[in-house]
Amino acid sequence: MLNSTSITYQMKREILTFSNKISRKLTRPEKKFMADMTYGMLASGSCLLTDVVDQLHENTKKVNSVERLTRHLNKGILNNAQQSYLSLIRKWAPKNPIIHIDDSDVTKPDGYKFEALGIVRDGSESTSAKSMLYRLQ
Repeated sequence: MLNSTSITYQMKREILTFSNKISRKLTRPEKKFMADMTYGMLASGSCLLTDVVDQLHENTKKVNSVERLTRHLNKGILNNAQQSYLSLIRKWAPKNPIIHIDDSDVTKPDGYKFEALGIVRDGSESTSAKSMLYRLQ
């Protein structure tokens, strides 16, 4: 039987290592923000600040942690962090990436006047007539 606590800590270490690579040129509060946001979003599976703060398990009030993250978010993307992220990701991406675009995920089930609308099957809904969109001319 696997020990889920050790797996959790191993994943947290990997996330924080990645975050440290991105934020190595930032100040200490900015590094903490990057680590908290990266770990919190991945651990919670959400980008809502309250969900992120729940995963951080800090000893402060929840509202104070949310305000701290909000202040950092209002500053926008830091140039040093963006450059570090892009240089790190550039190593992983192939020279000529293949991009697959699936336009069938874009549906307007209640719309009836759209230009060049073709037949689209929405896989997330049932096969009812509502899930089929037809070309209107």
